[in-house]
Amino acid sequence: MNILITGGAGYIGNELVFELLRDSSVKQIIVYDNLSRKNFNFFLDPRYTPGNVSFIWGELLDSRKLRQVLQNIDVVYHLAAKVSTPLASENAHLYEQINHWGTAELVYAVEESPVKKFIYVSTTSVYGASEKMADINTPPDPKTFYGSSKLRGEAHVERLMNKCDVWIIRAGNVYGYSPSVRFDAVINRFMFEANFVGRIQITGNGKQRRAFIHIDKLVNILANLLRHDLPSGVFNVSEHNLSIEFIAGIIKEIYPSLDMIFVNQHLVMREIKLLPDERIMPLMTLPDKSFKEELMSFKDMFSFSSGPNQ
Repeated sequence: MNILITGGAGYIGNELVFELLRDSSVKQIIVYDNLSRKNFNFFLDPRYTPGNVSFIWGELLDSRKLRQVLQNIDVVYHLAAKVSTPLASENAHLYEQINHWGTAELVYAVEESPVKKFIYVSTTSVYGASEKMADINTPPDPKTFYGSSKLRGEAHVERLMNKCDVWIIRAGNVYGYSPSVRFDAVINRFMFEANFVGRIQITGNGKQRRAFIHIDKLVNILANLLRHDLPSGVFNVSEHNLSIEFIAGIIKEIYPSLDMIFVNQHLVMREIKLLPDERIMPLMTLPDKSFKEELMSFKDMFSFSSGPNQ
């Protein structure tokens, strides 16, 4: 089985490559990435077996190169995207170019290829902020340029359902260690600041809740899609709906000397809560860990700590 991973040098892609290499049916993985996030750590990961992974520098809008790369590909994982924190709203043109039209170009190329399976990692941001709990039947109502661009990308991907197996994965906020970890994600940022600064900053009253899933669990589900006959469709992948206040409290238990600063504490911030999708969550086959245990494992990956009692 030959696999193409767009955005494969990124946060999720780095772990997905390693997980897929555990599968004896996977012969070759091609990572297609423009390295816009400067994730050079991917190229220094000692877990990869030489010869099984190759890299192609490329843009999603380069339709000619995409068609060449897809000639002998069986499975595509489409992770490449311009990403943001879930409620941010900036760079409208860039989101449209990459997440919308870049996905469109990839889909056009896949339509002319031998690809048999296509997995698109979308986002819970397509539902938009709401006080209500979203589920798979909730109509999308994105409130940000990021969410809108990912939803438009979904519309292109849905066309492939007439050609091959397609899974659109609306993932919650991803957290946890990877060699290419994103420290702009709230939990990861809090962990970095707790370990090296001794202080975290919370905007608003901290009661806002977001949908979260650990990177290992998301990658486990994505890899297991290759070994299950789950029908094509759109799926929500999330495990926790956690408030920022709760997250900070758990981190305070891990770092007792941690200082917490609230900015504009009177504000009630927007939130996105998600009901886990019972159709796909059984594909998560990792041993169960508590949220605190996951953060303790993250702490253990830091090379050193700064400040007293860290």
